[in-house]
Amino acid sequence: MANEVILLYFWPSMFGMRTRMALREKGVEFDYKEEDLWNKSTLLLETNPVHKKIPVLIHNGKPVWSDKNPLLPSDPYQRAQARFWVDFIDKNMYDAQRKLWGTKGEEQETGKKEFIELLKTLESELGDKTYFGGDNFGYVDIGLIGFYSWFHAYEKYGNLNIESECPKLIAWAKTCMQRESVAKSLPDPEKVIEFVTEIRKKIMIE
Repeated sequence: MANEVILLYFWPSMFGMRTRMALREKGVEFDYKEEDLWNKSTLLLETNPVHKKIPVLIHNGKPVWSDKNPLLPSDPYQRAQARFWVDFIDKNMYDAQRKLWGTKGEEQETGKKEFIELLKTLESELGDKTYFGGDNFGYVDIGLIGFYSWFHAYEKYGNLNIESECPKLIAWAKTCMQRESVAKSLPDPEKVIEFVTEIRKKIMIE
């Protein structure tokens, strides 16, 4: 039990997906416990009493991170660039993607344009590289790939075809999905659609 690593997460959460991918890339063995965000566990409230949010990583006995597969580039400039792009993703993607499935009419149309523009910006940064960091799967890839599991939901409710708009980005996503760390960390897109449908009912869009 001294070296036990436990991850508390909520399966559709991008942040939970990122944490699971990073742990697997680092070769860290862990157990995970899914949280019900409408009925938070005592363990979650005790381990994150201020924010009461997931993911929460609980470890004891040894550092969680190892030197295997460094996720950030060693070059300071490239490292700063990687952090910039993940910050760009976090500051822009969440609002734009939510408008695709969580709104109607003009607001949804605005969200659709914003979302495609964001993807095209990211696709331009990717260019002809295999991964955002070149030949190595890393920080920016982990920051973005979780959204891929939601793409079918975006297409269903946003009435768009992402591959026709951003073919290189979809090719990148399919390459990422060949990695075990990614394939095991992302949820089934059909399950995401079911989840989004339920949320839409709760916010009375359906």
